[in-house]
Amino acid sequence: MSNESSKLKETESVLKEVINVLEDSQKGFAHLGEHLKDDQLKRYFMAESLKRASFRGELESELHRDGVHDVNETGTTAGTLHRIWGDLKAKIGVSDHELLATAEQGEDVAKKTYEDALSQELPAPVREILQTQQRHVLTSHDYVKHHRDMLVSK
Repeated sequence: MSNESSKLKETESVLKEVINVLEDSQKGFAHLGEHLKDDQLKRYFMAESLKRASFRGELESELHRDGVHDVNETGTTAGTLHRIWGDLKAKIGVSDHELLATAEQGEDVAKKTYEDALSQELPAPVREILQTQQRHVLTSHDYVKHHRDMLVSK
């Protein structure tokens, strides 16, 4: 395998991992947003779900440009379990504080995934996209954490 081919495979692997976490984030924000009582937070979570779908689209376009057309976005097993846990919490009627804490845990995973991805040797255009997305994920994490901290656990 040539060095260029090897780098392409590594980039593909990194992007697929980020795409799967974005799939988890998209579903998680939509799902938790449905159960939040605060309308402002509900709107934010729905918008954030759409943003994560947009991020996925950007990364999938990069893969398509490199000739990768089979992007099976499945999310991750941990993300699925996290959503099931969030669903259980929502069904037993926990507070927005608890739902935000669940969202923050998911955002911690997204932050780590971007950090790991950016520690790899990636082509400059891919690195720029990931850095821009990472800044948004960090801002989103801080927003969720701030609102969680503002709510007193019931």
